[in-house]
Amino acid sequence: MTLTDLPEWHDLENHFTTVQNLQLRDLFANDPDRGSRLSLQAGDLYLDFSKNRVTDETLAKLIALAKACGIESTRDAMFAGVKINTTEQRAVLHTALRNTSDQPVYTDGIDVMSEIHTELKKMSEFSDNIRDKKLLGFDGRPIKNVVNIGIGGSDLGPVMVTEALKYYSDRSLQIRFISNIDANNFAEVTRDLDPAESLFIIASKTFTTDETMTNALTAREWLLASGAVDTDIAKHFVALSTNTEKVTEFGIDSANMFVFWHWVGGRYSLTSAIGLSIMIAIGPEHFKELLEGFYDMDQHFKTAPLENNMPVILAMLGVWYGNFFGAETEAILPYDQYLHRFPAYFQQGNMESNGKSVTKSGEPVRYKTGPVVWGEPGTNGQHAFYQLLHQGTHLIPADFIGTIEPLNNIGEHHQKLTANLLAQTKALAFGKTALELEAEGVSSELIAHKTFTGNRPTNTILMTKLTPHSLGQLIALYEHKIFVQGVIWDINSFDQWGVELGKVLATDIYQKLKERGSDADDSSTANLLKRFSS
Repeated sequence: MTLTDLPEWHDLENHFTTVQNLQLRDLFANDPDRGSRLSLQAGDLYLDFSKNRVTDETLAKLIALAKACGIESTRDAMFAGVKINTTEQRAVLHTALRNTSDQPVYTDGIDVMSEIHTELKKMSEFSDNIRDKKLLGFDGRPIKNVVNIGIGGSDLGPVMVTEALKYYSDRSLQIRFISNIDANNFAEVTRDLDPAESLFIIASKTFTTDETMTNALTAREWLLASGAVDTDIAKHFVALSTNTEKVTEFGIDSANMFVFWHWVGGRYSLTSAIGLSIMIAIGPEHFKELLEGFYDMDQHFKTAPLENNMPVILAMLGVWYGNFFGAETEAILPYDQYLHRFPAYFQQGNMESNGKSVTKSGEPVRYKTGPVVWGEPGTNGQHAFYQLLHQGTHLIPADFIGTIEPLNNIGEHHQKLTANLLAQTKALAFGKTALELEAEGVSSELIAHKTFTGNRPTNTILMTKLTPHSLGQLIALYEHKIFVQGVIWDINSFDQWGVELGKVLATDIYQKLKERGSDADDSSTANLLKRFSS
């Protein structure tokens, strides 16, 4: 039985016809306690989901659908190490990476926690050596520049977290990132660095990723051109990989290879060795706090009843808007500058996970799956795209993320930032009517232009303060939301075959560019190749 054949789905379809035109103004007017009643605390996070176009009956029916789709059993299978990534026959155990309890985690009958603890210890010792200025470059000076070379999950997660936790970082160290194969990225990141004081972290599971290895080889040549010799490579490069042969062939000491495992997906890997740059930046103790935050949200997701389960509620609200209201995008809007890369991180997390058009059994889906995810930090976004959120023709559900206490308490900045956050969610929910504008004396010619329909849904997620612990919870919250939606849609959230075809074609076209050829099996590509070969 497919999703749309379930009685619970049909029940929601019928319910939708009766509530689709409900107004948030009326829902709040008829329920004075709605704001506090439709809210939930989980660890450091507070979720207000009252400004959604739902009733208690809607929420009950959404939870009923979640249960009918087997959310609980699939969740338990993931935590237990069952190979729920069916197209690659792999367990999905990123949750084991942040298991701070003394409980074992098994896959294929092997407790993986011993290996994880060993790798974390190795990472901690290496990070301390850099932070204590004990790691020396080829001329005897301490390493003070760390450049992570990776792409996708090997870049976005570390970038996002090092930016988010910059307040807690060692400012005597430069932590930078190269991901794009565009030479401009390499040139700008390295232009003011001293090679003798620089360490490169090469993050590639197979050590064959084209973009990463192209940049890694350029980094090696950049180092050697500064006066280093081949034997110095080992002092300035470490690897995050599983391919010992390729790593040593590159010139990296296998003792400086940090491993992670096939049951860790790239976009879920920042708490593995992929997070080495994070640990160097913020230190092992803060990294441990980050893991503890992840673990706390994992436990909430694992144990809380579905109707009081924060990731489940967020996921089912997304299903409600995407599959019943027809919303095609959703916005993540952090009101904290440190979180400015958070939307981009979960753009990948969501769109690479749930951008699928076939079910786990390979059948075409008959409903919408993953949304387009986007966003920028407030208040910048208010002066860029909020016009469309307020008065455009698209329904765009949005998550507003804020902190109660600022990390940098300067003047009235935080009060004004918070005022904007609360004002935007209020304006989106309740809008402004023509009658209200008329009462204010607005001219009749402008009333239509100044009317805000409101009734645009938002969630508000608050942290007391942005800390490693609260950030870990926030990231895990969105990870589990994505997981729940993948289960609902009966798709595999843990593979990404869609990125492969472009890679294969690029290899062929690369040869044509080298040979200055222009033959191709379509006229557009052939014509474009001519532009490069002329």
